[in-house]
Amino acid sequence: MPSKPTIAVLISRKMQDQMLSPDARRELGDGFDTRWPEANERVSPEEAAELLRDAEGCYGGWGMPQLNEQTLAHAGKLRILAYSAGSVKGSVSDEVWKRGIVVTSAAVENAVDVAHYTLGIMLTSVKNFVELSHVPKTTDARKLNCHRSPDDFRGCTVGIIAASHIGKLVLKLLEHFGVERLVYDPFLSAKDARVLGAEKVELDELFRRADIVSLHAPKIPETKHMVNAQRLASMKDGAVFINTSRGSLVDEQALVDALQKRRIWAYLDVTDPEPPPPGSPMWTCPNLTLTPHIAGALGRGRRFMGRLALQELQRFFSGQPPLYPVMKEDLARIA
Repeated sequence: MPSKPTIAVLISRKMQDQMLSPDARRELGDGFDTRWPEANERVSPEEAAELLRDAEGCYGGWGMPQLNEQTLAHAGKLRILAYSAGSVKGSVSDEVWKRGIVVTSAAVENAVDVAHYTLGIMLTSVKNFVELSHVPKTTDARKLNCHRSPDDFRGCTVGIIAASHIGKLVLKLLEHFGVERLVYDPFLSAKDARVLGAEKVELDELFRRADIVSLHAPKIPETKHMVNAQRLASMKDGAVFINTSRGSLVDEQALVDALQKRRIWAYLDVTDPEPPPPGSPMWTCPNLTLTPHIAGALGRGRRFMGRLALQELQRFFSGQPPLYPVMKEDLARIA
């Protein structure tokens, strides 16, 4: 009987409980010669190096130590890192690419939760749900005295910044809502945009035309403060800005200045720094809603990510190509 591939698990016991259902944990243990870490909170580089000794694959994720010369010192047989979280940037080094180790990511599963959150914000924002949730329930809707009247979602123009996993899913979710869809992405062709049901436009045009602007671009040097004073000033009166990406993509002082004019509304799941410091005007802007970085996979969503990483290991060791590989050249333009 052939021996099972040896797999090193590089996420802590605490994180395993979040990422692996009992069934997935059993499959991982039954299908592979699995090495489980002792660490409850965080696997150390030293423990990782021992777990990886002569291992053929590893199951990684949030909190794992970076795969570098130290952790890979005795991992000459390692062929794949199946990453159960999103961005792999902090978990791999040049040593991984030098050795030709295959890297996969479960970011596509995390994208589902972020896309669902984004759609929910869009639907509630046009009704001005947050402000009007404090209005007495007996108030005649025709006599509302608020800074932004509730409207309908149908007929909106929605602008999506970046056709990332999340951006593409949001565009797909919007398919049956009767909205006009715009997309900005320098790596997307006009033809591919049409396949997504959207019109490809430049970023300045997107800000001018959209009733709702939703940001889904990666945090890279080129995207720092891409949402700036000029673009915010060009937005329509009553327009909505949503950020579920990273706070550094937005010039937050410019955003506060724009919000204080009570022309636009914003819903931020991320800020820079995170959370905003005490005393920041972001805490008191009445037309700004903050949530504490909850858009991504939490609870049940993490089990979907954990299952995908397991499936990638199963595919790889049965001779099938991975579903979601990450290449070194991808790192310059992904989150």
